[in-house]
Amino acid sequence: MLIALPSSLPQLFIALLVDTSLSWLRLLIALAVSMVASLWIGIWAARSDHAGRIILPLVDVFQTLPILAFFPFAIYVIVTYVPSPLGTNAAVIFLIITSMTWNIIFGVYESIKAMPKELFEVSDVYRLSRWQRIRKVYVPAVMPKVVEQANLSWAIGLFYLVTSEIFAVGSTFYSVNGIGVALTVLAVSGNFTAYMMGLAVFIAFVLATRYVLFAQLEKRFSMTKQFAAPAHSKRHLTRLGVTHKVRLSREISRLMRESMPTKRVVRKALPTKVMQPTAAVQMTAKRRTLKAYQWLMPALAVLLAALYLTGIINSTVIGYEAEVLVALVSTFARVWLAFIAILVVAVPLSVYIIFFSKRLNAYITVFQVLASIPATMVLPIIVLALSGLAFQAEAVAFIVFFLSGIWYVIFSVIAESKVIDMEIIEVKKVFSVRGMKAWKDVYIRVIIPGLITGAVTAIAAEWNASIIAEYFTSTGIGNGTVLSQVGAGIGRLLDLSLASGNLTLMVIALINLTVMILLINTFVWKRLYRRMSETYS
Repeated sequence: MLIALPSSLPQLFIALLVDTSLSWLRLLIALAVSMVASLWIGIWAARSDHAGRIILPLVDVFQTLPILAFFPFAIYVIVTYVPSPLGTNAAVIFLIITSMTWNIIFGVYESIKAMPKELFEVSDVYRLSRWQRIRKVYVPAVMPKVVEQANLSWAIGLFYLVTSEIFAVGSTFYSVNGIGVALTVLAVSGNFTAYMMGLAVFIAFVLATRYVLFAQLEKRFSMTKQFAAPAHSKRHLTRLGVTHKVRLSREISRLMRESMPTKRVVRKALPTKVMQPTAAVQMTAKRRTLKAYQWLMPALAVLLAALYLTGIINSTVIGYEAEVLVALVSTFARVWLAFIAILVVAVPLSVYIIFFSKRLNAYITVFQVLASIPATMVLPIIVLALSGLAFQAEAVAFIVFFLSGIWYVIFSVIAESKVIDMEIIEVKKVFSVRGMKAWKDVYIRVIIPGLITGAVTAIAAEWNASIIAEYFTSTGIGNGTVLSQVGAGIGRLLDLSLASGNLTLMVIALINLTVMILLINTFVWKRLYRRMSETYS
């Protein structure tokens, strides 16, 4: 970590390369572990109704909880029992995993639920073992979605790079060498030449990762291939889908008879269009997730009643609760204000890219690069640019919330648009549908499934980003130079309670945040997904 700056630019450049390489190594390990764990958990949740009713709501809550919620476990379990520096690096990797895993699990779950039933029937006929089903059927089918979500997980991991590379409880700090903390220290030191050099190195690594790793994975496990159909009639598309399903069953039957099927051959046999989750499947999957919350709400009520009866909830806890509620309402207002701004920007931009632009892939590449540059890296520049404003703290928080959520909406809408019924586009061209009628009957109809899905993940990301937007220091947490700070907010409360070692206040804040997530999912997203599933089924 660059606390003492090297005396020359070449030495600084080498130090930045070393720090960035170490950060990337931890990120790659975390991504690999996340992908493997997500495959097992996602397949288990999709193939077992009992497991799915427990796993899905828990994963949905975990992906919304800020990374600070996992700090105590990382410190008291991993760091305590694993010798340093291995233990510290393992704790950092664990914290990154907690930000990467959850969306991949949902991607695996949706892919399994979208698989043609012929695959399962063939597997039953040939009595494939559980391991054979996983290796020869499930994994090849879900890998396109896993790669897509892994790309997103990588951007999420980069966002929390600084927060994960230095962590603390109370006065005890743990840190590792990495580009995240190095850039923050350089910015606070006032050496913007060194800071810009570090930012350039970081962006170069982002671009290299994009083209060397993810671009190659996307080519191998592409889920964006479309049927090259000369006509877009409903009958033709239906017949083509059936043909591919029949071909798929025959190909797998042949492979089973040969007794030596390979993953590569099976994967090539799988028609990508059939394997990709449709809007209806994703809506149904999410609806099942939300339905599983029915057992959580009564459990929370029983838990609170038990706490009151045993006297654990006292006047101090009630005072903490009042403080938490004020913070929660403040952050709620910021999150939804930023989300409204995200919709104002993302909806017309997505419509332009989908319906009017001829450079879809170029836009996606640019957006992926921009999304990979986390707000924490450019936070010093944002703070400097907004210095002197009367509402600087709120403006900084707004920008961080906005940047943390907009890419989820844009990527989700664009991804969903690739599986739309081409008749919609054809009708628009033939009948020259324009103006408000085009927005009502064509554009909104196409983007609404992706918009709903993107909204859920974007708002979850905003709640996660509250620990950066509402209170952030040059050391990630604790006694460093304050870069962002609002008057009240759940992110600020979590940061300060962890820094002071007040784990009671932190736990109360996390419980309230979890309850709020459950309530919103039950009374807002559940109803929206029900309507969408009925419309797009």
